[in-house]
Amino acid sequence: MKIIQLSNKVPYPPIDGGAIATLNLAKGFAKLGHSSTILAMNTSKHFYDLSDLPENVKKLVKILGIYVEAPITKMAAIKNILFSKLPYSAERFIDKNFEEKLVELLQIEKYDVIQLEGLYMTLYIPIIRKFSDGIIVLRAHNIEHQIWERVASNEKNILRKKYLLFLSKRIKKLKQNILNSYDAIVPITEHDAKFFQTFGNNKPVHVSQTGFDIYDIKRSSKKAKFPSFFHIGALDWAPNQEGLQWFFKNVWNKVLQKNGELKFHIAGRNAPDWLFKIISLQKNVIYLGEVPDAYDFMNSKSVMIVPLLSGSGMRIKIIEGMALGKTIISTNIGTEGINSTHKKDIFLANTPDEFIQTILELSGNETLCERVGEKAIDLIRTNFDNTNQSAKLIDFYKEIINQKFENQN
Repeated sequence: MKIIQLSNKVPYPPIDGGAIATLNLAKGFAKLGHSSTILAMNTSKHFYDLSDLPENVKKLVKILGIYVEAPITKMAAIKNILFSKLPYSAERFIDKNFEEKLVELLQIEKYDVIQLEGLYMTLYIPIIRKFSDGIIVLRAHNIEHQIWERVASNEKNILRKKYLLFLSKRIKKLKQNILNSYDAIVPITEHDAKFFQTFGNNKPVHVSQTGFDIYDIKRSSKKAKFPSFFHIGALDWAPNQEGLQWFFKNVWNKVLQKNGELKFHIAGRNAPDWLFKIISLQKNVIYLGEVPDAYDFMNSKSVMIVPLLSGSGMRIKIIEGMALGKTIISTNIGTEGINSTHKKDIFLANTPDEFIQTILELSGNETLCERVGEKAIDLIRTNFDNTNQSAKLIDFYKEIINQKFENQN
């Protein structure tokens, strides 16, 4: 089977959820014997020199990058508000050069599956229909308008709140406009699948969680420092920014009043100046910025804190942390799609008091942390194996292709 994935970002290095989800699935397809190609926008914000790709990736997946500036400017945003019906976050990814390369590939190769990595790639469906008979699949990484709705609900700045709600409505409208223009949809969580069903989707649905080559996620033989608390994630992502601000305002100082020896380590790239300033004012908080190796960082600490108040899809860093045997404290929103169980393989906290109580409890009970961490490993190995996830998706695609063939005859 020949599969091409369209992405608005080069999925390398795989340091965020979207990149990991895209690349891991492509590698899974390839390991099952299928031809795997990724056509990606190599944007100015996330530019990567593809000549630096590791050989082990090149052997499995063909990644083609088309330079797309996709600028983010105030003037462009204002122009978008006044003269466009598309959300600005989508309009940025309409690019003639990318379209021309896509057409070239569709004319040269007969792809069985054209997999769209996210909502914004659906803007190219009319072009794909014109030049390909392959099935078009929307891989829904999240329900993006819900993310912005949730962020807006916690936003105090009136102007920013209004803009986020405006953006959310436009993204939702785009979703309505493209609904059922694809041949199948592949959400990452059951929660997201249920949303699409109630939203009006009538195309086949297959939930495919992000898979991992589980045994490549190596636990360190060196014991993590205990107690040590940490957070890792992209700090230019609004839900992470929002969650950390909430945590500092409502939780951390009260924790220190009970135990002033505890420390909180934060790793993540692209923290804006205003967030860096907030972090730097906190007591017993160590900010490391982007770390050279996320797994080394996580292996060195014992308890991961994920105070997400908004978001959609699946939090990859929680999966990775659980695979490393870390004890996780997260909100219900943070664990959507993971099917974890409170106090068995994870700890759930949704209020300041619940976070405070759980942090203090775990800081004095290393045995409990180790037991929950071991159960977390079992959960991930059972449910998130990349080969199994990829194989199930291939079977789903074969069913769709066969059904399409039968309908044509």
